[in-house]
Amino acid sequence: MGTESFLEKKSRAQKILKALKKNYPSRGTALRFESNFQLLVSVILSAQCTDSRVNMITKELFKKLKAPKDFALISQDEIEKMVYSTGFYRAKARNIKAMAKKLVSDFGSRVPDTMGELLSLQGVARKTANVVLQEGFGKTEGIVVDTHIKRVSHRLGLTSTINPEKAEKELMEIFPKKEWRNVGDVFIWHGRKVCFARKPSCEKCSIKELCPSAFLP
Repeated sequence: MGTESFLEKKSRAQKILKALKKNYPSRGTALRFESNFQLLVSVILSAQCTDSRVNMITKELFKKLKAPKDFALISQDEIEKMVYSTGFYRAKARNIKAMAKKLVSDFGSRVPDTMGELLSLQGVARKTANVVLQEGFGKTEGIVVDTHIKRVSHRLGLTSTINPEKAEKELMEIFPKKEWRNVGDVFIWHGRKVCFARKPSCEKCSIKELCPSAFLP
């Protein structure tokens, strides 16, 4: 696509978003939860793990541990055993326990609804905070950038970096705030369904003509 100006990139980005919104209407997160606390735990567990696997684990996990105090009081070893199959289980168990303790001590066992307060919790970075704010509180303060969104946006030439926070900033500059949640939703589903990490299905891609990385015969 040659050298592209910022305005040309914004115009192409709008075409991409319009096409993807038709393909993936009203998707939202695939994680299953019944409270904002369950959502927060689920998002932490979802790092480097599929949502379907997390849902399998949390179905049993939340039967045993329901509130922040339950996680705060149980040992890290016990949490590790219950979340083992999500991968990186030691770090996840440690973060969840520390996060739960801080919710109990500092927030009255309630999940906070601001970016700053969420980022004060152990194991919570902007991606996790954005998901919780959007899915739990209906607030949009940024764009969720997970591994799929990072990959898709970079291949599309909309971001110049694979650093999640820098990529988020670039996407926020390209898209209007009213579309930030939609960007996260459709890009993640496109990454799951078409733009795979190892071998993207460019021949099936509805936006291949707008993608500088597409394999076009």
